[in-house]
Amino acid sequence: MKKLTYYTLLFLLMSCTSSKTLTKSQYVEQNGFHLRTVSTDPTYGRTEKNPIKVGGVDVKEGPSNERLYLDALAGPRGETVSYYRAGSCCAFESENGFMGMGMLDHYRVTWKGTTDTLSLYLNMYDGGELEAPVGFTIRKSSDQK
Repeated sequence: MKKLTYYTLLFLLMSCTSSKTLTKSQYVEQNGFHLRTVSTDPTYGRTEKNPIKVGGVDVKEGPSNERLYLDALAGPRGETVSYYRAGSCCAFESENGFMGMGMLDHYRVTWKGTTDTLSLYLNMYDGGELEAPVGFTIRKSSDQK
């Protein structure tokens, strides 16, 4: 009987603990990130030293968070963006990474009517305040994929 009581209490304590999921906080709205502002920092997301921190790897949603973030962006006049992952680069220290290390994902982004393809660097290991990079706008919620 004591074992049953012990295991019941243990189960209740474990089920009552909460796990903080930064990646699904205020930013997710109907299957997409809801960005609120455009950054004023020209290096935000454009350099490996100041990546966009979408987080999610700790709950197996890192790549998904990257796509949700990119799908929330629009071109300078609201154009739909297209993108592809150009690869990984730039090792850095992260408590959420494998053996304390993470790699940035490098994406190439463009939109209809431009000849430029811009680079964006995303960090799926650490979460942070999300904004659209300089030169982008925020896709309207009704337009999100």
